[in-house]
Amino acid sequence: MQGVLIMSSSFGSVFKVSTWGESHGVGVGVVIDGCPAGVALSTEQIQAELNRRRPGQSDIVTPRNEEDKVEILSGVLDGVTLGTPIALSVRNKDHQSAAYNEMQHTYRPSHADYCYDAKYGIRAWAGGGRASARETIGRVAAGAVAKAVAQAICPRLQVIGWVQQVHTVFCHVLPADVDPAVVESNIVRAADPESAEDMSMVIREARAKGDSVGGVVACTVRNCPVGLGDPVFDKLEATLAHAMLSIPACKGFEIGSGFGAPALRGSEHNDPYYMDGDRVRTRTNYSGGVQGGISNGEDINMRLAFKPTATLMVPQNTVNDEHAEVQLRGKGRHDPCVLPRAVPVVEAMAWLVITDHLLRQRSARI
Repeated sequence: MQGVLIMSSSFGSVFKVSTWGESHGVGVGVVIDGCPAGVALSTEQIQAELNRRRPGQSDIVTPRNEEDKVEILSGVLDGVTLGTPIALSVRNKDHQSAAYNEMQHTYRPSHADYCYDAKYGIRAWAGGGRASARETIGRVAAGAVAKAVAQAICPRLQVIGWVQQVHTVFCHVLPADVDPAVVESNIVRAADPESAEDMSMVIREARAKGDSVGGVVACTVRNCPVGLGDPVFDKLEATLAHAMLSIPACKGFEIGSGFGAPALRGSEHNDPYYMDGDRVRTRTNYSGGVQGGISNGEDINMRLAFKPTATLMVPQNTVNDEHAEVQLRGKGRHDPCVLPRAVPVVEAMAWLVITDHLLRQRSARI
């Protein structure tokens, strides 16, 4: 044993979540600490979000057949939170570990296999263990609880995610015009049906070749109260970036004008204030709803870049745990594009951040 190495699996300050479980273990889940008492919460609310994340939804995602049925183990009585830790559990039922036998000693390109071995000297090789996207079940379940808490405080709060880009195909619907019903009406979760068709075709073509594609998930937070976030290290956008970049396969984050800001002059980029009745508003929203690390009441607009799925069904050069150079062909059941199932994960992480900041800022004017 080379020293004591601790792996963190917790997120949040007041509303704190700790996910647990491996991809091919008995099950996965989450423990939530800091949830207020007296919030209405049902199994159906949590299950509805997990159903949006579950595998096997269509022919463009992994065919792993998991119902992802959630069980509330603690913290809720007669449909109301007790204020005590909430434990949520989902059983793994369709894991086929034999497909990963070769990966027990061989490092998959662009996976966490080598890094886990190098750091810890041990890894759950079947399905990727904690590095698997199956870990996000706990995040989505916790996000459903966070949503219930946040909307109990601010009933008009909304978090809406959608697929904005797959490979080189773009959806050009503006964040303010995105309709969540349209997003959920197509298997890609694009904001318009025409883009969804083109994106589906790209994903199917990649799958047929044993390849994969990445893209962009956009997310907007509507009706966010003024005053969330702190002005230094716990800026709202910094916490959001932390949350989003912790999602498997997420490689980039921007808020508001993001990487487009360098192409603008200050006179073009500034958001002028004006009065809308008794409310202070901005005429533009290049800031993305956050200024000085604090929410200003405008929509919080984010974009997240997701890499192509790393598991490919074609031979790739790699090395094994004896440091011999070998070839490896992917096996098992995988998403040729993570984006459609990433949308509810992105929304969940946004709910976790907003709810945590709401509970930290209960004395603010909300």
